[in-house]
Amino acid sequence: MNMPATKIEVETAKPASAAAPVVAMTPKRPPRSETYARMARETAVRVIPPLVVVALLMLIWELVCRRAGSALPPPSKVFKDTKELILDPFFDHGGIDKGLFWHLSASLQRVALGYSLSAIAGIALGVLVGQSVWAMRGLDPLFQVLRTIPPLAWLPLSLAAFRDGQPSAIFVIFITSVWPIIINTAVGICNIPQDYRNVAAVVQLNPLEFFAKIMIPAAAPYIFTGLRIGIGLSWLAIVAAEMLIGGVGIGFFIWDAWNSSHISEIILALFYVGIIGFVLDRLIAGAGKIVTRGTALN
Repeated sequence: MNMPATKIEVETAKPASAAAPVVAMTPKRPPRSETYARMARETAVRVIPPLVVVALLMLIWELVCRRAGSALPPPSKVFKDTKELILDPFFDHGGIDKGLFWHLSASLQRVALGYSLSAIAGIALGVLVGQSVWAMRGLDPLFQVLRTIPPLAWLPLSLAAFRDGQPSAIFVIFITSVWPIIINTAVGICNIPQDYRNVAAVVQLNPLEFFAKIMIPAAAPYIFTGLRIGIGLSWLAIVAAEMLIGGVGIGFFIWDAWNSSHISEIILALFYVGIIGFVLDRLIAGAGKIVTRGTALN
């Protein structure tokens, strides 16, 4: 009768260190169907509302412009008139008789060159103005005056200087987009926390190391804000400049369509201009989000 009790006493006398080992449980991954369903819901939340708004606007446009005597064509007529341009954007009959792809490509090449120059010069001047009190006092008033000059006001001066439409258009893009890059970069440099500067002084960073490891990472959100504003202004400037300099480009295509009374072609070109402007902005915003790890405005 005493044997079971003795066995129980022995079992309860085991030390705590003899407890069973803890097994780490990895979280169970959700099925792929659930992942795809969640991605589909997120995409629908982002895509459906804009599509509904666009559909409503198109419907209103169609109803308003279908009336007799309307100055603008309805969407159905725009598609009918520009169907060949939409379906075949790559034709090239020589001269300026080209498809929309070539006009847009020429404009984008000018924007890429002018904007790249403005980004390099804008970041460099912004760092100088933001880091040096004397540079701020000497250059900031000049920048504030020059940035208020409309882009097309620079075109006659650039044509007189370069005597060619291509470099003149690039200069207009540069002089239009450089100011927001300079100003935002300078603000970012001025707002670098003093603690960062103190740490750099303690570890004795040389100027190049301070620029690469402290200044640029800390000011990156401001820099990319300026770059986003700059790319939008670049795209606006090239369309306006090409209307005056002629040649191949989406701006000249719009002006030529106006002279030929092809309103539907103008509407189609404006649609492409808006889409490309949106894509350019998203590209800069995406690059900024990657570089700044999500701290830049998106």
